[in-house]
Amino acid sequence: MPELPEVEVTRQSFAHRIARSRIVSVTLGKPLRWPLGCPPSDLVGRTVLGVRRRGKYLLFDLDRGLLLVHLGMSGSLSFANDLPPAGVHDHFELLTTTGMLRLHDPRRFGAVVFAPGEQAPMAKKLLGRLGMEPLAGEFDPLLFARGLKARRACIKQVLLAGELVVGVGNIYASEALFQAGIRPTAQASGLSRARADRLHGAVRDVLGRAVERGGSTLRDFSNADGAAGHYQLEAMVYGRDGQACRVCGSTIKSIRQGQRSSFFCHTCQRN
Repeated sequence: MPELPEVEVTRQSFAHRIARSRIVSVTLGKPLRWPLGCPPSDLVGRTVLGVRRRGKYLLFDLDRGLLLVHLGMSGSLSFANDLPPAGVHDHFELLTTTGMLRLHDPRRFGAVVFAPGEQAPMAKKLLGRLGMEPLAGEFDPLLFARGLKARRACIKQVLLAGELVVGVGNIYASEALFQAGIRPTAQASGLSRARADRLHGAVRDVLGRAVERGGSTLRDFSNADGAAGHYQLEAMVYGRDGQACRVCGSTIKSIRQGQRSSFFCHTCQRN
């Protein structure tokens, strides 16, 4: 599933090219997770002012309203002047004066939603409960530590929930917890301020490095130019169960938490 680094890398790969372009046509394929929210023809003639990111959502600011795009479990965006004909898994196309934006989504858990503004009901429903942005100045270590103290769940589940800090998906939660020396089963409320601060720094560091490496390509992720990510090649624990820890040599273990696999080193990480 594309996580925050993959979404940010995707944004960076085309945002400067689509900015200030005019929408020429909109084509829908099979239904996605939510309906578009307006007739496609209503978007024709509007100008794309720019593209922002909020958590795992891309926000296309239009001269009238905005489009919220989520890549779901298997989605990816392409942007070019000469894309091949749409395939069976291509479900949204936005033709602009600077190129074609296409959403490819085999599992169709992604979404493209129009809203008149960020205060519109649908936009508030999708964005209203998102936590602090981990790569922005608002990600305050004191607020993070206080938020952890108020939560009784395991720290891995708190990170994945996205209500305290947004966008820390399964890959990067495992990696940040390893860097901070915290097991995924540790109770969030039981973490000391010092350990919370280490985790705060680890989240920022891991996500920042992942963006620099182009994200992680585990199956078929690529940015809007078709480039794959490389962060997975330097993962310390994610996907490495049964292999030796790169730090201490102990065997990396894997457990199930909810519906997700958590990877950790029992020597380097403690509850």
